[in-house]
Amino acid sequence: MKLTCLTFLLSLSLMVNAQNNFKATQIKFERVEKAYNEKWETLKKFVLSGGYGDQFSMVINAYKTEGKLEIWLKNNSAKTYSLFRTYDFCAHSGTIGPKVFEGDGQTPEGFYYVNVFNPMSNFHLSLGVNYPNTVDYARTGKDRKPGSDIYIHGNCVTVGCIPLTDEKIKEVYVLGVEARNAGQEKIPVNIYPFKMTDGNMKKYIAQFPAQANFWKSLQAGYLAFEKNKYPAEIKEVKGRYLVTKEVKF
Repeated sequence: MKLTCLTFLLSLSLMVNAQNNFKATQIKFERVEKAYNEKWETLKKFVLSGGYGDQFSMVINAYKTEGKLEIWLKNNSAKTYSLFRTYDFCAHSGTIGPKVFEGDGQTPEGFYYVNVFNPMSNFHLSLGVNYPNTVDYARTGKDRKPGSDIYIHGNCVTVGCIPLTDEKIKEVYVLGVEARNAGQEKIPVNIYPFKMTDGNMKKYIAQFPAQANFWKSLQAGYLAFEKNKYPAEIKEVKGRYLVTKEVKF
């Protein structure tokens, strides 16, 4: 029994050290250190006053038509997320509808997560998104390349990414580092063509009927989050998204 407890405590200690080391490693980079020096003191005051504490998780929701990127946070001991900040895109690329192939200039639509923290980006700082996933590959087909390197980044140029200003990406990046450092392995990044209300669905499907089935699969995830303020369990099944479980409290 004692050996089991010691093994558990050792594993827990290693996990905590690995998490703390993430921030320590990131902050060694000049741009990240500067972002913390400029942004974290003020951000932390709002984080604490919002009840998110020192350990929080994060969800990113982006809406292409509205040009808005939302940051949702929750204290790690809380059950649901609440909206913390909203940032404007500072440039747009393509139109609504998912990214299909390399070079089409489209920003993806779908359910993703942050898979790269790039402190030496050509666009100041950037958070990479795990595009393409299996749904994207199925859409692209065998004879074309789906493209890659989709980021939320600074500067104001884009050929498919989500650009914020350098000042805004500093905040988003720091919040991401804090969430990752607190133990969140995958920060969800949900990219929608628009706020997926029934009214908007009717409006935009009339203009883009070929996207109807795909957008309906996105809407199911969107509505589950709107209702429960917690991401639904979403699986990639035969080239489409499927909500397999809503987390309700």
